[in-house]
Amino acid sequence: MAIPTQPVTERPWTKFYDEGVPASLHYPEMLVHQMLEGSARRHGDRSALLFFGRKITFAALDDLAARFAAGLQRLGVRRGTPVSLHLPNSPQFVIAYYGILKAGGIAVPHNPLYTEREIEHQLADSGAQVAVTLDMMYPKVAPAARRTGVRHLVVTGIHEYMPAHLRLLYPIKAKREGHWVTVPPAADVYAFTALLREGRPQPVEASPDDPALYQYTGGTTGLPKAAVLTHRNLVCNTLQAAAWNAATSQPGDRALAVLPFFHIYGMTAVLNFAVWSGLGVILIPRFDVEMVLKAAHRLRPAVFHGVPTMYMALLNRPDLRRYDLRSVRTCISGAMGLPQEVQRSWEAATGGRLVEGYGLTEASPITHCTPVQGHRRPGSIGVPFPDTDARIVDGETGRDLPVGEVGELAVRGPQVMRGYLNRPEETAATLREGWLFTGDMARRDDDGFFYIVDRKKEMINVAGLKVYPREVEEVLYAHPAVREAAAIGSADPMKGEVVKAFVALKEGATATPEELIAFCRERLAPYKIPKAVEIRDALPKSLIGKILRRALADEDRGR
Repeated sequence: MAIPTQPVTERPWTKFYDEGVPASLHYPEMLVHQMLEGSARRHGDRSALLFFGRKITFAALDDLAARFAAGLQRLGVRRGTPVSLHLPNSPQFVIAYYGILKAGGIAVPHNPLYTEREIEHQLADSGAQVAVTLDMMYPKVAPAARRTGVRHLVVTGIHEYMPAHLRLLYPIKAKREGHWVTVPPAADVYAFTALLREGRPQPVEASPDDPALYQYTGGTTGLPKAAVLTHRNLVCNTLQAAAWNAATSQPGDRALAVLPFFHIYGMTAVLNFAVWSGLGVILIPRFDVEMVLKAAHRLRPAVFHGVPTMYMALLNRPDLRRYDLRSVRTCISGAMGLPQEVQRSWEAATGGRLVEGYGLTEASPITHCTPVQGHRRPGSIGVPFPDTDARIVDGETGRDLPVGEVGELAVRGPQVMRGYLNRPEETAATLREGWLFTGDMARRDDDGFFYIVDRKKEMINVAGLKVYPREVEEVLYAHPAVREAAAIGSADPMKGEVVKAFVALKEGATATPEELIAFCRERLAPYKIPKAVEIRDALPKSLIGKILRRALADEDRGR
């Protein structure tokens, strides 16, 4: 396959950059945790984290991360050791994340809602040796970990970094709501706070080209796979984001952290960006409309990055006018298309600016964004970031397509991953001569603004979280009554898409849609569970017998 290897010299989009945003940046030879160390020196007394009234300064955060690193080294973590994280947005996540990197390890974040089956797959695939988990997750994480190469479990409670009065009240509330978990003593289990008793970590000889993150995403096999993101990838994308937002966010401002840090969007666009820029991070453990509105009203964030469904949910709050959101100056929406009506309504409610961006896990993740202050075009994801090239190509031949024609979006830049962990064939199919083939169908206009048209892959996008049809189908096939199964994305006004399944039953077998949904609920994370199951005599197939998901999707959408 002939794919150009020469640099793309024409970047017409740079003339639309906001004033002060350079077409190219200088990237220091830096490790991700050194961004925190720099902010601790520059902004040591400023609040880095705000959590239910508790404040942790940059200096204190850096010290806690260093202590945690020393504790991990005592458990055997060395350069290149994978350490898994099963935590919501909380001080413990931030401490552990930067602590893992200071110790020389590789962070492997997981969705806390994963089932035991999903956890086991990723722990085994990543080679994690230590797992850091919330106590509520322990009953799922511990048995999964002990069937893999994990040697140590580090456990914490969500209340441990709350102010004293909430820390005292939390056990009562948790027991009343059935969330209280008692972790039995075991030789391989350590309290999170116990690791903080160590001093300074031993120096680690590390390179910016070392892996910093194994970030799980999906692929052609239907099984989640890890994008290997280096320190260089993450630092470069963070600095690109900081340059893009430099005019609208200043040290001392606050960022509302509603996007989960276990997702690469929240990891880069909120956590790393805020730490590098000296912003205080308002930690929200889960998206709850009232919790978010109260936090924004009281703590006055200037930055609020999210996905369209979050903005929709907040705008649909009947008493929205009770809350003052006028502190919000900039919001970047990603992970799915931003409806123009949501954009208009949000800007009217806050007085701030809501713009659309684009990225993918394999690019750390941001490649495109609409100028924060300047020109924007309806339906566009904006223009490529500094030092980022983008092309519309024929996905099979790699041939460049004319302006305006729809093809596959290919990108190149310092933020593009090294490859997929343990997946050389998929790496070769996705990375071709330095270009990342995104799998998304798009077009561009004469000025270099890009527009996502459709997804090439049949993944399902539930409020920005990826669901891979085969993963759902494999669970359905495990039901004794199921003969054929297919999962598609069905349009949903709030989440963009939800999972819908079609099944054909074995001859003589019986099962109801409700029974099949309950079967999935025991084996899949909540957002992956089908919201509807349709039972048919047979599913549409190609001439060679392949079930045609696309035909079902087209039928579902009335095409």
